[in-house]
Amino acid sequence: MSALKQPTVRVVAIIAEGVPESDAKQLISYARANNKVIIGPATVGGVQAGAFKIGDTAGTIDNIIQCKLYRPGSVGFVSKSGGMSNELYNTIARVTDGIYEGIAIGGDVFPGSTLSDHILRFNNIPQVKMMVVLGELGGSDEYSLVEALKQGKVQKPVVAWVSGTCARLFKSEVQFGHAGAKSGGELESAQAKNQALRDAGAVVPTSFEALESVIKETFEKLVEEGNIPPVPEVTPPPIPEDLKTAIKSGKVRAPTHIISTISDDRGEEPCYAGVPMSTIIERGYGVGDVISLLWFKRSLPRYCTQFIEICIMLCADHGPCVSGAHNSIVTARAGKDLVSSLVSGLLTIGPRFGGAIDDAARYFKDAYDRGLTPYEFVEGMKKKGIRVPGIGHRIKSRDNRDKRVQLLQKYAHTHFPSVKYMEYAVQVETYTLSKANNLVMNVDGAIGSLFLDLLSGSGMFSKQEIDEIVEIGYLNGLFVLARSIGLIGHTFDQKRLKQPLYRHPWEDVLYTK
Repeated sequence: MSALKQPTVRVVAIIAEGVPESDAKQLISYARANNKVIIGPATVGGVQAGAFKIGDTAGTIDNIIQCKLYRPGSVGFVSKSGGMSNELYNTIARVTDGIYEGIAIGGDVFPGSTLSDHILRFNNIPQVKMMVVLGELGGSDEYSLVEALKQGKVQKPVVAWVSGTCARLFKSEVQFGHAGAKSGGELESAQAKNQALRDAGAVVPTSFEALESVIKETFEKLVEEGNIPPVPEVTPPPIPEDLKTAIKSGKVRAPTHIISTISDDRGEEPCYAGVPMSTIIERGYGVGDVISLLWFKRSLPRYCTQFIEICIMLCADHGPCVSGAHNSIVTARAGKDLVSSLVSGLLTIGPRFGGAIDDAARYFKDAYDRGLTPYEFVEGMKKKGIRVPGIGHRIKSRDNRDKRVQLLQKYAHTHFPSVKYMEYAVQVETYTLSKANNLVMNVDGAIGSLFLDLLSGSGMFSKQEIDEIVEIGYLNGLFVLARSIGLIGHTFDQKRLKQPLYRHPWEDVLYTK
């Protein structure tokens, strides 16, 4: 209705099916009162060959070319059926010079424009020399065309066929696909309509199969009488081949937008680094094995993947008071969703909170590989104004060691073929403890040094690969993955407890000028 009320819009095609009949009647009434045209409802649209199409009519580009819809012919076509419109475009193109215009009015009980509306319009278009009509049983639309023919309002040949003659073969009344395709009596039957059209002067075949030959005969007769001049054939512009088809045939190769080397989901089942999902399950792989495939692109020995899992378990949470957990708790209590609460906690990970594993590995490796003594390493860092990553704790001390560090060191001593980097980190810790009681090795330092031992001791990584793994941030990724478990847990905990919005207590703030 909004479109019909626009002064610049004269024709509206309603593609939608199932439009309530009361709505359709209101639209039709408004359109007729304002000299506007509705095609539909439930239409596939219309096409003026070589010029314009609206809706889905005419199908694909290949079909448009095959049906010669890229240039105007001499036939005006109107149908109730959209699917049969495409069929008739092809039929007409085979036996005539093609269509000038084709319209599918839709199969609803109350179409916005009728078969006779368009036939009368075609009759006034000089380029249209003959018309083809495809109706169907049900309703009385075809009889308005019968009256127009009888009254001499149509001077051009009309070839017509009304589908649905098979309805008589059924013992009871049949509702065909269209809402209006339902015979309510003898006059609405396809046979009665075909006979009425034939009696009114339309060319009506004996069956749908004979429709093509009747169209051909009518067209050829007009050509012989000189009523249809030859339509100059034009070569349609070349249509670029569909990219998917061209790639499949090997004619072209398209640049990729993303490169992935860790997984592939194109086969029957996803693969992680070439290992099918079923193999991962059948062999009892754990989370550490999946990480080794997706992060390191290889299947690491079991002691390596078990160490990864231990790191995840030990780093999953460190209580509600650390900054990451605190942020997630505050965010959850503000009523935010899980992802927002999780991200709030993750964004605190950095040099001062859980993000020092890579730096610890980087500095320990550089110092060890250069042969620096713990004294030279620590004092050199001090001169640069850099705290030694992996050393120091706010709570733990010489007499209150971090249990997580002890567990990691015990596992490495038992399973790793070499722990040279960890031993160097312990020597550094011994020196720093001579400076202050809380300068103990923390979990970042333990994981950082032990991961160096894992990478170098396994014999599966080159020196360049080890340097790249540390540089990219793999080890901090391990902390991010692990701590996500705890942050999610804190979020769920606050929501389960239905905790209110958090406000920091005044007594915990020093207000000063």
